[in-house]
Amino acid sequence: MDIDKRIELITRPPTEEVITLPELREILETHSSPVAYDGFEPSGLAHLPFGVLRAIKLRDMLEAGCRFKILLADWHAMLNNKMGGDINKIRKVGEYFIEVWKAAGVDLSRVEVVWASNNASDVDYWRLVINVARNTTLKRILRALPIMGRSEGELQEAAQVFYPAMQVADIFYMGCQICQLGLDQRRANMLAREVGPKLGLWKPVAVHHHMLMGLQGPVKPKGFDEDESIDLAISSKMSKSIPETSIFVHDTYEIIREKIRNAYCPPRVSEGNPILDYSKHIVFRQLGRLEIDRPAKYGGAVTYYSYSDLEKDYIKGNLHPLDLKEGVAKALDQIIEPIRKHFEKDPHASRLYEFVRSQEITR
Repeated sequence: MDIDKRIELITRPPTEEVITLPELREILETHSSPVAYDGFEPSGLAHLPFGVLRAIKLRDMLEAGCRFKILLADWHAMLNNKMGGDINKIRKVGEYFIEVWKAAGVDLSRVEVVWASNNASDVDYWRLVINVARNTTLKRILRALPIMGRSEGELQEAAQVFYPAMQVADIFYMGCQICQLGLDQRRANMLAREVGPKLGLWKPVAVHHHMLMGLQGPVKPKGFDEDESIDLAISSKMSKSIPETSIFVHDTYEIIREKIRNAYCPPRVSEGNPILDYSKHIVFRQLGRLEIDRPAKYGGAVTYYSYSDLEKDYIKGNLHPLDLKEGVAKALDQIIEPIRKHFEKDPHASRLYEFVRSQEITR
């Protein structure tokens, strides 16, 4: 596969930015299988961004020839007080995450699953954490706290200050040349790019993907980033710790349909419209089409094969919000049905799901 095709795979939506494209090209020209990673705090039930969107981007990275590592950030989740900071519960949720990826079609034989607690058992990892911290400032560390889903003003415990240095150390400890993470992790990746050369190491390429919007639509920015568009995207993202904004991979069609019907979806408006957001980044990527089934008096059934055609019709008023919602609800149900069924049929997966579902989810 030529370099341009590999770059196209890595940069296709839901990727929103690459820092930088020339550096990405250089890596691909010099490495047939560069190491890329994504990291996850085990914290609650899987929703569309975790269970579907990340799997879509992972397939792109694998097809582009990347050797991919998935970090189950159990120690990070403990620092961030997820699952009440109980490491045993967090580990259990991590096992559940693996079952979600398996059900979502992730070929686990082609990725390496790494537990942060295993990294933390090595003194060299902590030496790296300390060296990262020694080569930046407390102000810079505090500025990176939004990677935890918290603003600087929400800092509650001194332990949380370790988090950014640990996330940066993860990148170098695992030998990752490409950081493929959500836009909300941008500050950690930028810190890694600053610190790497100071440590005599490399400057990792940052590939940031789109933050899938919550059902509520745009919300008031909360100060996660000085860039207003990034702040809005992070503030408005679908969050499993706010269940009413989320669609989970275990939701039945009836639940999905009800949630979608109640979602924010202004007529003739595409900007900040979560239903169009799901269409673009989930439905067309997974199914390649969106089918709208409506009575003849309202235009009859229509199938869209590109997001641009769908968006144009919606803005023109040729497609009613309710018809769009019905089509998207059916499509999302079709996409998550294999994941839902895996947890219904597999005893081990089912037990893990019941455990996670029974837990109080802490932000």
